[in-house]
Formats: sequence, C-alpha cells, structure tokens
Amino acid sequence: MQVQNSQSCDIDTIFEFYDLAIAHQKKVFNKHWQGFSLELVSQEVSENRQYKILVDGVVACVFAVTFNDKLIWGNRDRDSIYIHRIVTHPNFRGYAFVKEIIKWAKGYASKHAIKYIRMDTWADNEKLLHYYTSCGFNYVGLVTLTETEGLPKHYEGISLSLFEIEL
Repeated sequence: MQVQNSQSCDIDTIFEFYDLAIAHQKKVFNKHWQGFSLELVSQEVSENRQYKILVDGVVACVFAVTFNDKLIWGNRDRDSIYIHRIVTHPNFRGYAFVKEIIKWAKGYASKHAIKYIRMDTWADNEKLLHYYTSCGFNYVGLVTLTETEGLPKHYEGISLSLFEIEL
C-alpha cells in the first residue's frame, strides 16, 4: 500500500471515484455531494494536496488535504492538516484506508510542525461519526455554516460534526 501525490493524469480517475461516492451516498444516506469543479481538483493536484492510495499499483482510494479551513473551523483554524473527500473504490472497501491516511498524516505532520489532523462530516451521519471516532479521532463539536462561499455546494445550509487528532 502506497500513498502518493495525484498527478494531472489522475484527474479523470479522481472524478470517477467522486461519481462512485455520490452514487453510494445516495443509496445509504439522505445527503450527497453535489459534484466538484475541475478547477478545484486541478488546483489541488498542482499544489500537491490531492492524494491517491495504491494497492498493488491500482488506485484504491483518493483524498484531498488543505492547511486552512477557516469557514468550517473558525478561530481554531491553525497548525492543522484537514482531510477531505476520502473515497474508496468499491473493490477495496474494508481496507481501513482512513487509518492508513491517519498514519500518513501523522508522518506528514511531524515533518511540517503540524499539531492537528482534522476532518468534518455531516452532523447527522451517525455511521461516519462512529467510524471516525473508532479510527482515533476525537469529536470536538458541531458547527452550522453561515458562510460557504468558496466551499463545494454540498456545504450550503448544513451542520457539520468536527473531528481532530491532537499530535
């Protein structure tokens, strides 16, 4: 298993994964992502903030990171790596990629003086809330977004549960 930066040649694969995730979200939950812009994903790739996990050379999971998330985290937005849009290909479910991403993020954080690994999800997604805490995240609160300009469309009018690992 390897975590690598995604390259521009991976963009079609990333969007295929997003489409698979949206279809899955529609089956198992009452909310789903509203899609993402090519500009956003291209920028993440060019800034080395879009990643892939390879299993035997095959892309099995994708995720993105950012280092500021003020609209979601407010005055706590500091010294953090924020993990977003984790998508596992259906053929690789059960590989515990969130735990692998946490290991990777801990290594990244130690090299870059980062104190927190953070994530968010819909406040009413009980299954994910339990899963993230079982992976080592601490639940640190709820936020209702009032300003969403610059965030993907699915953030409009929602409440989020916030999670972090303090390093």
